Amino acid sequence: MPRVKRAVHAHKKRRKILKLAKGYMWGRKNRYKVAKDAVRHALSHAYFDRRKKKGDFRTLWNIQINAACREQGITYSQFINTLKKNKIELDRKTLADLAQNNPESFKKIVEFSTK
Repeated sequence: MPRVKRAVHAHKKRRKILKLAKGYMWGRKNRYKVAKDAVRHALSHAYFDRRKKKGDFRTLWNIQINAACREQGITYSQFINTLKKNKIELDRKTLADLAQNNPESFKKIVEFSTK
């Protein structure tokens, strides 16, 4: 069996990890063993937080819609319920944007849905 020299691939692997760890503090940026662990954790958190961000935005939109509904004298749950009953299919992102940037049209939606 021929001898395999692994120096090139080993250096390439280490260089890749250290490049990802650029900007970390202390030994995490230049010690391979520590950097490898730090990068692994960072990539794991990045993956889960990309998924978590979607829920965070939905929560924010709900809060914005609720605040705008309270100004119109209706609760968030009543508003969403009337939208569903009247088969008005606007997503929460659009409703929150209307509530924030175009309150007149949001008011018309509230009035139309509560009739």
